[in-house]
Amino acid sequence: MDRPDIPLNALRVFEVAMRQGSFTKAAIELRVTQAAVSHQIARLEDLLGATLFQRTSQGLVPTDEGRLLAPVLEHSFDAIGRVLDRLHGRRDVEVLNVGVNTTFALGWLTARLDGFCAAHPEIELRIATNNNRVEILREGLDMAIRFGTGGWTGHETVPLIEAPLSPLCAPGLAARLQDPADLGRAVLLRSYRNAEWPQWFAAAGIPAPPVTGPVFDSSVALAELAADGFGVALLPIAMFSRQIRQGRLTQPFATTVPAGHYFLAWPSERPQSRAMAAFTAWISGACRDAAAEAGQAGQAGQAGQAGMGDGISCARMSSGAASAQSRSASSAGQRD
Repeated sequence: MDRPDIPLNALRVFEVAMRQGSFTKAAIELRVTQAAVSHQIARLEDLLGATLFQRTSQGLVPTDEGRLLAPVLEHSFDAIGRVLDRLHGRRDVEVLNVGVNTTFALGWLTARLDGFCAAHPEIELRIATNNNRVEILREGLDMAIRFGTGGWTGHETVPLIEAPLSPLCAPGLAARLQDPADLGRAVLLRSYRNAEWPQWFAAAGIPAPPVTGPVFDSSVALAELAADGFGVALLPIAMFSRQIRQGRLTQPFATTVPAGHYFLAWPSERPQSRAMAAFTAWISGACRDAAAEAGQAGQAGQAGQAGMGDGISCARMSSGAASAQSRSASSAGQRD
């Protein structure tokens, strides 16, 4: 098979520039000057007869040709690295970089990671937390766990856990909330998604009071403020089961509103590696097990303590995980 006369170094420079999203950052990683990076990219574009980046005031924007070439090079360099490791006597370990929404990481994933590591010692899993705004390719990730409604352009997704929202607050404050209308006299902590509290009050069947005060983009921050008694937060209860079990948070009302799912996502143009496929299978199975556990807990709660069963069962894990794969189309940002 004929191979194009393309210098390997130029391909490497392009792969780093694509991942970093900046010639300057690529130069830092490669320990060369920015001019050297720019020269290598220009040379590669000339040899290929194709433009790989559009230079804009916002930074580098990859062209269709650039997006087509990047995942092929990334996987090729990864494969070369694995073989070189073996030649140097190191065990065959595949690194998997996964970006994870902070709430999901702290509230669900970390307690189960030992299971994945024990089942797959050949995979070195590296977790990077984020606030749900993550660019997989640019940040050097293989996959990401995000919250929302799905539909992220250019990504394949697997729905993991549904995460309905419900009010959570400190037990002392909950004791003063006998009816949803009592929330009108409480401090309602809010996220930047302004429609959440009105949606919850509509589901509870009462008008929504004015919601004012600071806005937060982190469910973890909202939960800490609520646990410290500063107000009531509308949170994905499935992610805060530990705080509920510890008695730091309680769910005063059983009403919930759908807000979206946690999804596992990866770029559509990137074929799944062995590690990606293993992680997809493992986390999908773990979510199914958690959904079954939550269902059993819910049945037990209904048979025992009226009014508390729904809240506890929802908080223990999830309410509906699916493993069917879906293709994305469009999306909007969500809080973590």
